[in-house]
Amino acid sequence: MTGELRLRLEARQGRSVVAEQYHAGALRMLRPLDPGGPQSDDRARQVMVTAINPGGGYLGGDRYLLGAELGEDSSLLLTTQSATKVYRTPQGPAGLRQEFRLGAGARLESVPDGLIAYQAASYHQDTEVWMHPTASLALAETVTHGWAPDGTPFRFDEVSLRTRVHVGGRLAVSDNLLLRPEHGGTARLMLGGHSHLATLLVVDPRADDDAVRRLRDELGVIAQPASSGTLLGITRLAVPGFVLRALAGSTQSAEAVLHRALGWMRRHWHGQDPLELRKY
Repeated sequence: MTGELRLRLEARQGRSVVAEQYHAGALRMLRPLDPGGPQSDDRARQVMVTAINPGGGYLGGDRYLLGAELGEDSSLLLTTQSATKVYRTPQGPAGLRQEFRLGAGARLESVPDGLIAYQAASYHQDTEVWMHPTASLALAETVTHGWAPDGTPFRFDEVSLRTRVHVGGRLAVSDNLLLRPEHGGTARLMLGGHSHLATLLVVDPRADDDAVRRLRDELGVIAQPASSGTLLGITRLAVPGFVLRALAGSTQSAEAVLHRALGWMRRHWHGQDPLELRKY
């Protein structure tokens, strides 16, 4: 492994704490923070961990592992210090494997900064989640293209994001996102002229038809073409949950959709303040 980071969380007297951590190679974590700040009640329920890559980017053949085990009633907000930049990978695809285990009543919000794939880059990300039926999961991702010498967008070779969620021991969700610009026309055409693709996968006992309807209403103003040109859709899953995808023209527009959706869930389901990713 080029880098490895593993965490184990526990709930102690109403607070979530990092009980164990292990890191090796080019993957570390900053000091855990209270995401709501010193004046917020959120600090009694959730801890925020920021993963960092001191190397500054992913190169060909790099392999990373990020794992977190959340004990009963513990809550983790997981983010990154900066965007994940994937450069040329002539030695083979760069890859990240994520393994998350959520106990009864546990909650995971994974909100990394965007994934930027540069010219001639290949990147494979595999995420496996095992969760109790009473746990809450929210996985956010944003993908865009990096710089190319001729200024042409979407010159990367391949970006593959594969996510599998097991609920109560059974496979409940399998989501596969594959972008190959040279095989399906330019990715910009595939994305309807947009430069950013944002995804939010949620599995939560409260994510029923009514919640999806209310969230669509909440996000409706963002999706107006007259304002930002952002397009989005929300699809219910076979289990309580949904997948949100948004096409946007900038990092700020993509993040606005994800943060507004996460903020709605934090407010209505957890009684928390909107998302504020403090990187210090």
